[in-house]
Amino acid sequence: MEKKIIVKISEGLGNQLFMYAHAYFLSKKMNRKLLIDDTSGFFQYKNKLRGQKYLLNRFKINLDYANKYDRFDTNYKNFIKKFYIYFDKFKKNKSFLNEHIIKKNKIKIATSHTILEDVNFAKNIFVQGNFENPNYFNSFYQNLVDQLKVKESFLNDNSKIIDKLSNSNSVSIHVRQHRFSDQKLKNNELFNNLKSEQFTDETLKYIAKSVTFFKKKLLNPSFFIWSNNFDNLESFILNYSDEKFTFIKENDDINDFHLFKFAKHFIVGPSTFHWWGAWLNENAKKICLRPNNLNPSNNKNFWPNDWIKI
Repeated sequence: MEKKIIVKISEGLGNQLFMYAHAYFLSKKMNRKLLIDDTSGFFQYKNKLRGQKYLLNRFKINLDYANKYDRFDTNYKNFIKKFYIYFDKFKKNKSFLNEHIIKKNKIKIATSHTILEDVNFAKNIFVQGNFENPNYFNSFYQNLVDQLKVKESFLNDNSKIIDKLSNSNSVSIHVRQHRFSDQKLKNNELFNNLKSEQFTDETLKYIAKSVTFFKKKLLNPSFFIWSNNFDNLESFILNYSDEKFTFIKENDDINDFHLFKFAKHFIVGPSTFHWWGAWLNENAKKICLRPNNLNPSNNKNFWPNDWIKI
């Protein structure tokens, strides 16, 4: 009987891509069929606070989906799953592969790699976790580039922007705002607002240094800014007189993501969304900068080694 890997997809687009890429790596390494659970990660209210929804079906992936018996997409089934996971520790053949998280100085840290050696697995493996580590799937780069192209039916007419990106020394910038406060939770609202403001301030300081880098490195660079919220970003570009800045607005996440492929270089923002745009970009001469002091992941191996720290 065919062995399977069933991966729970959840959260925003960037995290969904990490979950898929890791599971794809596992399916190839273990020679198992990959099945997508597209409902268990989105049925609860807390999963919808940022308006998150399943988006992998927007890409050119040959997707196969888990049947209803292999999903935990109701409160009752999710409650039962906790017992399954507990008793799985005592089973000879393991059915659950969860990302291992430890706490160090009250900070959650993911282990560097999924441990497969010396573990016996059952016929079906249920995979859960972010696995934000490119070392898993670097060897499948071209496979993922081909799969993670957006289907034409979901694309808007962005030909004018594509022309600008393609015919200039274009540098993609992404500013993630309200990172800790966009869930509208009442608990610690003031604290989360302050954390978000600090995160944005640190991001803009990093971007300012990176703009200076590219002004010295490139001839007539053009900077293109994506953001989930453009409030106060006009004041940021007022600090520059001669540089060309373009705000990319009026698109959904999928169309913004599609446009990343046409940029020449990247000031990679501290977000999984922009991370994937930069990683999948096929410009052989691209320069990717990344922040030295910001990491949106709990995985210390989140940033590729060949991206330049600023």
